[in-house]
Amino acid sequence: MAIYLIVALDVLNGISSLFLLCLGLAIIFGMMKIINLAHGEFIMLGAYATVISANAGVNIWIAMLIVAPLFVGLVGLIIERCLIRFLYGRLVDSMLATWGLSLLIIGIITTIYGNTQQGVPTPLGGFSIGSYQSSYYTLFLAGMAIAMMALVYGVMRYTRWGLIARATMQNPAMAATLGVNPTRVYMSTFAIGAAITGLAGGLVAPVSGITPGMGGAYVAKAFMTVVGGGAAMLSGTMSAASLFGAVNQVGAYFTTPVYGEVLVFMAAIVLIRLLPQGISGRFFKGNL
Repeated sequence: MAIYLIVALDVLNGISSLFLLCLGLAIIFGMMKIINLAHGEFIMLGAYATVISANAGVNIWIAMLIVAPLFVGLVGLIIERCLIRFLYGRLVDSMLATWGLSLLIIGIITTIYGNTQQGVPTPLGGFSIGSYQSSYYTLFLAGMAIAMMALVYGVMRYTRWGLIARATMQNPAMAATLGVNPTRVYMSTFAIGAAITGLAGGLVAPVSGITPGMGGAYVAKAFMTVVGGGAAMLSGTMSAASLFGAVNQVGAYFTTPVYGEVLVFMAAIVLIRLLPQGISGRFFKGNL
């Protein structure tokens, strides 16, 4: 019985972590149609912001939940004003530009902090189930995933800004005729997506080795999840994260982490082959 509970906790951890890592990309790519290949580097910046501020004496919770999203959101705002705003509607150009941006960010962080692995201790303790050990931080990540999903859903569905953002992404010319400034909406949406990604980076910092190249481990899986989820930003991303997170953790538990990653890629190939419009295109049409 204990082994099943541990596997269930591992699956929960995989699903919640993957959803948090993909949510910012779902906003930037799913809503704005910007192929942000620097998404992994935004995660890395959030992790570094957490480590550096925590090592400077800032409380670990403040570092993860406030410093990381604020810093990466500000970086995203600057990048949108200096680069991304020239690339709307140009998918290939945005892909090449953000790929170069990712290399630039990696180079800057490597120059400043070196290529050594850094980290922070997990802020919550562990508990035992039989002879197996687990961490309360797993449950915290699951709670954060639920909270972020509810927050983004509430903002997008029930606030004026959410209505304006969705309308502007669908038809910016019509929104402009109604007095909306599309430039400001795009700018704020990209910054919010970057801030959420920075939050995810801060949250994975205590459970992941932090290096300048760590983003490469996340970007491919994040894009697979968002594409596999389909057009619906929240329901699609959550359903794909649930599928891929469960496959990864179960496969890793009964084989090795390498085979778990292989199984995720195989599952993504089968999913996109069977459901080319994603999970939400088949099951959650019209949902957010």
